[in-house]
Amino acid sequence: MVGGKIKIVSKISTVINTLNEEKNLQRAIVSVRDFSDEIVVVDMMSSDKTRDIAKKFGAKVYEYKRVGYVEPARNFAISKATGEWIFILDADEEVPMTLAKKIKELVKKSDADYYRIPRKNIIFKKWMKHSRWWPDYNIRFFQKGFVIWNEVIHSVPMTQGKGKDLPSEEELSIVHFHYDSLEQYIDRLNRYTSEHAKIIIEKGYKFSWVDLIKKPTDEFLSRYFFGEGYKDGLHGLALSLLQAFSELVLYLKIWQLADFEEEDLNVLEIIDRLKKSESDFHYWEADTELKNGGGIKARIKRKFKLP
Repeated sequence: MVGGKIKIVSKISTVINTLNEEKNLQRAIVSVRDFSDEIVVVDMMSSDKTRDIAKKFGAKVYEYKRVGYVEPARNFAISKATGEWIFILDADEEVPMTLAKKIKELVKKSDADYYRIPRKNIIFKKWMKHSRWWPDYNIRFFQKGFVIWNEVIHSVPMTQGKGKDLPSEEELSIVHFHYDSLEQYIDRLNRYTSEHAKIIIEKGYKFSWVDLIKKPTDEFLSRYFFGEGYKDGLHGLALSLLQAFSELVLYLKIWQLADFEEEDLNVLEIIDRLKKSESDFHYWEADTELKNGGGIKARIKRKFKLP
């Protein structure tokens, strides 16, 4: 009671969407129990013990038809929550105690309608601190009605009201156990690129062979050099290459959806496109040398994209 009046603290609902997550779900639920007034699990027809685990740990369980990605089921899951505040968690994620404490503080004294929270991505057993994997901000905590999801794969949710970012600090980040193995990475790559290819075509894109060279190259340069993936050691190199491969597969699937349309290519055009990519590589090569004490020579190389 404050000043003779009863202070009412808003209710928090944690929402988790699942599909065959028996390995991860217990960890996710336990990590949010301290601040959640209810936990809502919406399962997409799992064939394992996911629903049993959710019920065992006190979650309200609902079903949704199986789709290849989570976004279509996200709004349905939120609609089942009764709290004034919604916390979104994936089944392969975990909330540390420091973040749980922060969330309880935000509800008591909030200065925003929604919050973006950093994610600590664990990939192949390593926290990826670079390679554009950190701080990986996501809208995960909001007042109900201020955030809705677009039902497009990996889309950014639509918001209204005032938003705010939590500091990009490890203790305030969601821990995301992202990829455990190459097999898991490639399986998701295959599913996600199939959906992305359809969306890109629906937006009016017409396949161009140039993108088979340009898109993967740009992705690698963006991850490894601009995103300083080289600071993540072998993991940074491997993941930058895998992300580049993902872009290659994506645009090959767009070509596939065009029924593998034939096109005569002049090898000199291919060479010219490769030279442009090589020039971009030399720019980022020199930029990285400059960041690491390369001096005037690196400045000249970057300016003129010289080898």
